[in-house]
Amino acid sequence: MASVGKIARRTFLIGAAAIAGGVAVGYYYYRKPFANPLEGDLAAGEATFNPYVKIGADNTITIVAPRAEMGQGISTTLAVMVAEELDVGLDQVKVEHGPASYAYYNAAILEEGGPFAFFDESRTAEAVRAGLGVVGKFLALQGTGGSASTRDGFNKMRQAGAAARQMLIAAAAQKLGIDAADLETANGSILHKASGKSLTYGEVAANAAAMPPPAEVRLKDKADWKLLGKPQKRIDMLAKVTGAPIFGIDVRLPDMLYGTVKMSPRFWSRPVGADLAKAEKMPGVIKIVPLETNYGHGFGIIAENTWAAFKAAEAIETQWAEPEYPPDSAAIAGVLKQALGAEGSAMRDNGDVAKAFADAPREKIIEADYAVPYLAHATMEPMNATARLKDGVLDIWCGNQAPTLVRQLCANVLGMEQDRVTVHTTFMGGGFGRRVEMDYALCAALMAKAAEGRPVKVTWTREEDMRHDAYRPAAVGKFRARLGDDGLPVAVDMTIASPSVIAGTLRRLFPSISPLGPDKTIVDGAYDQPYTIPNYRVSAIAAPVTIPVGSWRSVGSSINGFFHEGFLDEIAVAGKTDPVELRKTLMAAYPAAVAVVEKVAAMAKWSEALPAGKAKGMAFSLSFGSWVGEIVQVADTPAGIRIEKVWIAADVGTALDPGIIEAQLISAAIYGLSAAMGQEITFADGMVEQSNFHDFDAMRIFQCPAFEVAILENFHKMGGVGEIGTPPAAPALANAIFALTGKRIRTLPLSKAVAFA
Repeated sequence: MASVGKIARRTFLIGAAAIAGGVAVGYYYYRKPFANPLEGDLAAGEATFNPYVKIGADNTITIVAPRAEMGQGISTTLAVMVAEELDVGLDQVKVEHGPASYAYYNAAILEEGGPFAFFDESRTAEAVRAGLGVVGKFLALQGTGGSASTRDGFNKMRQAGAAARQMLIAAAAQKLGIDAADLETANGSILHKASGKSLTYGEVAANAAAMPPPAEVRLKDKADWKLLGKPQKRIDMLAKVTGAPIFGIDVRLPDMLYGTVKMSPRFWSRPVGADLAKAEKMPGVIKIVPLETNYGHGFGIIAENTWAAFKAAEAIETQWAEPEYPPDSAAIAGVLKQALGAEGSAMRDNGDVAKAFADAPREKIIEADYAVPYLAHATMEPMNATARLKDGVLDIWCGNQAPTLVRQLCANVLGMEQDRVTVHTTFMGGGFGRRVEMDYALCAALMAKAAEGRPVKVTWTREEDMRHDAYRPAAVGKFRARLGDDGLPVAVDMTIASPSVIAGTLRRLFPSISPLGPDKTIVDGAYDQPYTIPNYRVSAIAAPVTIPVGSWRSVGSSINGFFHEGFLDEIAVAGKTDPVELRKTLMAAYPAAVAVVEKVAAMAKWSEALPAGKAKGMAFSLSFGSWVGEIVQVADTPAGIRIEKVWIAADVGTALDPGIIEAQLISAAIYGLSAAMGQEITFADGMVEQSNFHDFDAMRIFQCPAFEVAILENFHKMGGVGEIGTPPAAPALANAIFALTGKRIRTLPLSKAVAFA
């Protein structure tokens, strides 16, 4: 990693401000817990012990898993954390998302926000992490993202279950007149083996909940886990396979109206002329209202049914102002390339890169330019929200990744207090970072204001959704390396230019806040990789393009996984070094990384020769605290290149549910392969050209390769899961194509250079 001095001048202010903020507010205030949001909404005979546990007199046990369930299985894993310590089976509990509440803040989502690699455990790095954890408490963001849900919940939710269990034992001891030390729990009951006496949790829940929480909470040792560490049945599967109405788009309410939106096709542009007359006269149309939020301008159509709203939106004739950004993809690419000429912020700067290149023989230098396009999230469930504003109270139903933000921003846009807003978080048909955004909720809230107390279900068309995303940013990179006589890199210099995700997100969510310091998401996945190279510099440049960009599955690592690992493969080829051996050599200081590379190479039988017409490519990425190696095998067929098999080895530190981890690794790899093969968002006349899956397609079932997955637990810290399979997917595929065809493809999507079967 860069020296503290080099980092501190540019980026350490973030961590220092975090720590200072914690001290200024006071230790007591920081330690003081948020109020339990469950206390005001308990059913008859129900008691709550903390924000995560409710138990009824009938022994109904409810666990609150307050992170967004968007297919990743987090509601199951979080519930298991509580159930493990509560000594109940997963089949004995109900699981709810819970209300929007600061009590469910996610501290872990910020802890790795400093300018340090996950493996950097220096005093400075740890101090910044601690400071950012303090900031996380004060910001109290109830959010799902950054592959942080299990890391954030691991202690909180186990402690919630253990504390409730200890309180239940104490209440049972009091009721039975037996010493608490002589009691044990199993399957929702407290037992006294000597006498045969027992009580259910429900029988003592009310008394237990009235007791003070234990001063010390005792957690089970890993060796004693019965549920954690083992695959569990997903609690959401039955509802999904039976078509239960669990998604936002399924919401049905009495007296409900329906609606859609027609937003400016040029981001941020206002209408300079609009004719609503034809649309307003169409059958079923009730009202058309102007919409203006931090996301832009447009119209909301309220109708008696969704189809009428869709057709009316098509009939609105509008002229929009010119865009504030370059109007087409060629011009945008020009701005990105021009940005590469500016001075960047070096997020990693080891040795003396300039000196290392100054006297390098030309034949020892490798240079390459890489580029990736904008990408849409393309969730299967399009954006939607249902809102009702009645008697000064707003209720909003939607799948979202940040309930407290939904509450705050909807209250702001309607000019009301947050305690008058209730957010009902549903399951989501895909999120990937898209539902961190608030546009769908804000539009529904504004349309509810015009609906005179009736609920309005606002559904975006697929075309509106695809053309009004907060996209994964386009990016370009300039790379060069100097090789030593042994073929290993002596110096590597990487410069990456991209629009800033942080600046773009702040403009939409908190426009009064200016971004502080460089945006490290521009170089995530490049500057923080566990390679030891004597002279190693990675620089970030924020390109001035204001098309909305946001968090897309694995964020910056989705870009820099391709850049970094593609260029590393070029270094291996130029230095006549095996790509696996090169990585093992450069990562020798990090045993967890080496073990992952060795494992995936063994799984794929990397050293064995393949028949003619087949080849393999390898890539590695450390992202969100997990170490992941992927190998892709491709074959040349008459119909094009076929992806035959993918091997994945991942070290997640502690594997809480191997079944869910395997599913997420495969899911994330498919997401990355889909983007690499053929996806891109392009612009013409300031507008997005793609509109649906016909021109922004994903990998189809017949194209999907076989997968083999290994889950390792070598590293001493827990890593995330949901995003980590995406960064190595594109470079492993591109490197395999090079091994097969000799074509070095440095620009995505790959379908511009090769055809896929």
